[in-house]
This record gives sequence, C-alpha cells and structure tokens, in this order.
Amino acid sequence: MKTAITEMFGIEHPIIQGGMHFVGFAEMAAAVSNAGGLGIITALTQRTPADLANEIAKCRDMTDKPFGVNITFLPSLTPPDYPAIVEAVIKGGVKVVETAGRNPAQVLPHLKDAGIKVIHKCTSVRHSLKAQDIGCDAVSVDGFECGGHPGEDDVPNMILLPRAADELDIPFVSSGGQADGRSLVASLAMGAEGMNMGTRFIATKEAPVHQNVKDAIVAASELDTRLVMRPLRNTERVLTNEAVERLLEKEKALGADLKFEDIVEEVAGVYPKIMMEGEMDAGAWSCGMVAGLINDIPTCKELIDRIMKEADEIINQRLAMFQNGRVNA
Repeated sequence: MKTAITEMFGIEHPIIQGGMHFVGFAEMAAAVSNAGGLGIITALTQRTPADLANEIAKCRDMTDKPFGVNITFLPSLTPPDYPAIVEAVIKGGVKVVETAGRNPAQVLPHLKDAGIKVIHKCTSVRHSLKAQDIGCDAVSVDGFECGGHPGEDDVPNMILLPRAADELDIPFVSSGGQADGRSLVASLAMGAEGMNMGTRFIATKEAPVHQNVKDAIVAASELDTRLVMRPLRNTERVLTNEAVERLLEKEKALGADLKFEDIVEEVAGVYPKIMMEGEMDAGAWSCGMVAGLINDIPTCKELIDRIMKEADEIINQRLAMFQNGRVNA
C-alpha cells in the first residue's frame, strides 16, 4: 500500500510505532522496521546523548530499513541536552524524527539541514496547523483515546481526524485507538495517510518489556484506563492499578490544592520498575483505551502482515460489496 507517508519515509506499510518511554529501544524499532513499518527509538529513555548514539548504532546493526527517533520536549528546570541529542541523531544517519511535547521549532533548522523528515505529535487541529506553519513535514494526530498525554480538549478521532483533513496541507497519521486493519481503513477514510500505534506494539513478542506488562494489556478492557493529572492540566491516560487509584484519591481529596509533589511517588521514576521489572502496581504508566482490542501477543511481522491483510480484505471485499449494490455482508 502506497500513501504519502510510505513515500515520505521510504517504508512498505503506512504503520508507525510511536515513541514510548522504556519501550522504544533498538529491539523494538528494528522489529517494526523489519516488518515494513517505521520503528522509533525513544531518545529520552537513554540516559545520555552518547547512550542514544549507541542505541542508534545498535538499531542500524539490526535493520537496513528506515527507522526514526522520538525527541520529546518537556518543561523542566534541568532540561535534557537537546542540542547533543539532535547531534547524535544527525551523526547516526537517522532520516526521520518524531517530535512531541512542546514546540520543536528550536531544533527544526538543524534537522531539516540534515535532510531529516519531522513528524510532530499533536492533540488538536490548532497544534497541527502550528506544526505545519513552522515547517514540520507531517503530523501524528492523537485523539482522546490515546495512551499517554491526550491534551485537554477531549476530542476523539472520529471528529479530530476529519477536522485535521479539512485544515491541513501536509500529510498526517492517526494515533490513539489504532490496533488492526479496521483502524487503518477507517483512518484512511477520514483523511489520514497511515496510523501510529503505541499500546498495540507493546503487546508484541519483540517489545523489550516485562511479560507482566504485555499480559496486563491483553487482560485489560477498554474500561480499564484512567485519566490522571487533570487538575494539573497535564492529563495522562494510564492503565489502572493500585497506584493509579491511590493517585486519583489524592486528586479528589486535595482538589484545587493538588501539587505535583503530592503525587510524585506514583508518577516519577516508575517506568523502569514497571517496564523492566514487571512491578505492575509501582506507579502510573501510559496505556490507551485500545487495550480493549488487544487479545494476543504476536511478533511485529505477524501483527503488521495481519493488519495489511485485514485492510486489503475490507477495502476490496466488504466495501466493494456496498459499491456493487449488495447489502449482505
């Protein structure tokens, strides 16, 4: 399947693995890229820019296909060394960068000068238009269903994607709630040029996370995520567990007096314990409502091949029936 996204990134299938904290290692990115999608290494999971450079080199040893690096810009009193991160990406020969968080304008000139394509994650049409205006090549439009940070507008993809199609001139992919061939075809129908999957890729054999994490996603339904940190306007969708329910009780009890320091135990530094050690109640970790559609743990190739086969069947069989005037599925 050829779309503007497959052509832009030089990939076989219009499927991107989004950057995920303590998931986006070389093993994950290479497995997705080898399966025909676009794998993504998560820069801020690496302790230093030198570690990132090593991870990029490791990924290059594992695949000869295109892969990208996620750079998330976070508000911080002691921000990461973004110039050194960008330098590691450029020197590593990476040709695609997924940016997220705050406006990436500070690094765009350096990335563009190096011939790198930039896709920015956005949770609204206005942010997508801003990304287009500052020179991003594409955007990933994240609906309210998504795991991680869905923004504060609460607009789901059935509305957000067509709105993005109405306004944008650059290509975009759907993100949030994407899991299978139905997701891909629906996204294409609403104007996207492909889809970005996060939670779905965690539940794969190659995902470098503890088996407990994969099993938790498979066991979860679409009702098992929670929105935390809403009072701080830093909303995050996470899978429920003991720590998350405790966090929500704190939010309820403290109300407008809530400060980040009140919930630091549940949200700060918990990812290594969860993703690496499988301590599922250690804290809050990002997970999308799409968990309700995830029922197995395939390889990345099995997953992507299945998605493309389903998409082809939907387009050429189910939808063709309606075009031909038949009404029985």
